Amino acid sequence: MDSHPPGVTDFVHIGLVVEDLDETVRFLSLLGFDCGKPGVFAGEWIDRIIGLENVAVEVVMVRGPDGGDVFEVVRFRSPSAGTQEPAPAANRPGLRHVAFKVDDVRAVVDRVREAGWDTVGEIVDFENVFLLCYVRGPEGLIVELAERLDGAPG
Repeated sequence: MDSHPPGVTDFVHIGLVVEDLDETVRFLSLLGFDCGKPGVFAGEWIDRIIGLENVAVEVVMVRGPDGGDVFEVVRFRSPSAGTQEPAPAANRPGLRHVAFKVDDVRAVVDRVREAGWDTVGEIVDFENVFLLCYVRGPEGLIVELAERLDGAPG
């Protein structure tokens, strides 16, 4: 019998709220994610979960290479969030970036730049184990890319 107290058992997804759903889906697709078709949801059940009234959202589920959901990308049709602040710097408290392994950091960064986005800093070789780089997508989204160099898993 399992003796640990009730708690987290599995990862489900990260909720990502955006103003421009199409542009965010374009960016995530460019990184290699499988983006589903948008669905529209509304109703009292959503209002009750998130504590807002008259909610209507457009949602795209974004899956990783293993087929598991990674992001739930949401654009609120109502209520409006109002004016947005500029994207925060990488050192601002809060959930600031998500990291994923890639097979070729330089190729992904090239694709990102060709599509109009850029890196936050530069590509760095961390102890001949990983090539690491932050890329900034739409609406301030920061994704860390990690390419394993030494051939070991992880």
